[in-house]
Amino acid sequence: MNKNKFGKQGWTPERLGDLSGKTYLITGANAGAGFEASKILLSKGAEVVMLNRNEKKSNTAIDILKEQFGASTKVSFIKMDLAALSSVRNAAAEVETSIPKIDALICNAAVAQVAEQKFTSDGFESQLGINHYGHFLLINLLFASIEKSGGRIVVVGSEGYKMGLKTIQFEDMNFDKNYHANNTYCHSKLAQIMFAYELQNRIKEANKSVGVYVCHPGASKTSLINKDASLMTRITWSILSISPMVQTAEQGAYPEIMCATEDNLKQQAYYGPTGRMNWVGPVGECELESFVLDREIATKLWTVSENQTGRKFEV
Repeated sequence: MNKNKFGKQGWTPERLGDLSGKTYLITGANAGAGFEASKILLSKGAEVVMLNRNEKKSNTAIDILKEQFGASTKVSFIKMDLAALSSVRNAAAEVETSIPKIDALICNAAVAQVAEQKFTSDGFESQLGINHYGHFLLINLLFASIEKSGGRIVVVGSEGYKMGLKTIQFEDMNFDKNYHANNTYCHSKLAQIMFAYELQNRIKEANKSVGVYVCHPGASKTSLINKDASLMTRITWSILSISPMVQTAEQGAYPEIMCATEDNLKQQAYYGPTGRMNWVGPVGECELESFVLDREIATKLWTVSENQTGRKFEV
């Protein structure tokens, strides 16, 4: 186990200084950990641009934040649905024209435990399509702007990457033959994480300076388990969420804020709660399973992701 460099209490927002003049883009920021991350960043004077699919919920979230922090609070919303690559392209184009600087892109949005196999509008299994392909394309489209800004990319993974198949199922990415709510979710989060570490490798090889950090929120009281999950999963989660095994959504946001703001973090590392089963506890560096760093698999995944999203990703 890694000794926590932030001490016994782990990383907390108390370490944050003034963030005036900084701009953070957060996917899925109108609820859960993304919303809590927005609150913390705004409280320190930062600007937050939410990339969300639901306009009504986004406007409500903005109203709440402006009520809390003042009418001049710099928080805005760009409509983006990760389940539609055309929507990701439109959102990225809007970011390019309206946001002059990106200090960090936080890839926070996700779907999980979808009970029945569902597909995105582009024909991808929904969890892989939203969690991985959507973010892959978004990072690809915004990479030059992030680099120009001297910014960083934060990929919010999941402890689920250690479960499921522990590899990428290239022969059946949509799980047509063996769909399983949890295994398929774990597959999507593993793809996200493997892509992040491969992106680190390619940035280093290209002698560029964009930081890429990987974290996980632990077990947090968010809306991740929703109506698409099976009834049993929802019941189990509702019981768990009132136990000490689960932390608040605000605590679930700490790792992504840390990765977006903290200096001198290792890149080939995995950050999140370090307590019981990495579900709760002080935020710091967690153990990273070696299969995530398999470059042969990661390179193949990169090529598949380029083909599926219809765009080469040249770092």
